[in-house]
Amino acid sequence: MIDSLVAVFLVIATGWALKARGVVSPEHWGGVERLTYQVLFPAVVVHTLAMADLSPLPVLAMGLSLVLAILIVAALLLSLRPLLARGGVDGPAFTSVFQGSVRWNTFVALALAAGLEGKTGATLMAIAVASMIPLLNVMCVLVLARFAGGRRMGAAATVRSIVFNPFIWSSALGLALNQIQWMMPAAVASFVDILGRAALGVGLLVVGAGLDLRRLAQPKLAHAVACGLKLVVMPLIAWTLARQFGVTGPALTMTIVAAAVPTATAAYFLARDMGGDAPLMAEITTLETLLALVTLPLAVLLLT
Repeated sequence: MIDSLVAVFLVIATGWALKARGVVSPEHWGGVERLTYQVLFPAVVVHTLAMADLSPLPVLAMGLSLVLAILIVAALLLSLRPLLARGGVDGPAFTSVFQGSVRWNTFVALALAAGLEGKTGATLMAIAVASMIPLLNVMCVLVLARFAGGRRMGAAATVRSIVFNPFIWSSALGLALNQIQWMMPAAVASFVDILGRAALGVGLLVVGAGLDLRRLAQPKLAHAVACGLKLVVMPLIAWTLARQFGVTGPALTMTIVAAAVPTATAAYFLARDMGGDAPLMAEITTLETLLALVTLPLAVLLLT
């Protein structure tokens, strides 16, 4: 277990080193990130869900545990909004705290799932993707529209951002193909599988390249709240709910991993696009990724 966790973070560190040394130029990293986000990782999700035998897996219990954990943390944050405002966290900053507290880095989670539990882990994490991503996209867009004070996203644009999210359409496609997997040509299955194999290594390199250590300011209230809720409170809530719903074994481990990974790097782009506090979002993302080197292994070891 520790070996898999260390290997993942070594690949992330390699991505950071490659960018720091200028081996890959910044504009090229942007292209690699789009390729990974729009093609490679959707291929992982489609192939995993399409070819999996979902019948013996606790799909409903695991998905419900993660969805309820997100809703509980989101409700807690919204109830704390007046206190945070008095502590100097304005509307745009609050949206970054919100994204930093509830979103998750799917790249890291899928890589860890494959390393920890193999094919079963990848399938279980794909279930987490299908459960969490639609809810998170809706919630984050609505919170940014309400509190950021920037560009308002209309109803049609909101629906488009959800429907065309690569992880949403890939989850829907994978689940649909799962019902007719016996009809899928072997060449098509191999094609999607080959694309997916490239995703884990490239995706982790992209995560590392996104880290900007120069953005690490002296931690303030916003940083502490986001990191505490995402890296400590979220996995504890998800673990508690999963145990109550009877989730055990690899499914419990994957539930904890999905809840304990740092926030998504894509949160920065949404904050920048909708008037959130993008610099604060970048700081929270970097800080959580570094802290997860310690908190994520502890969460997996202690809670399983």
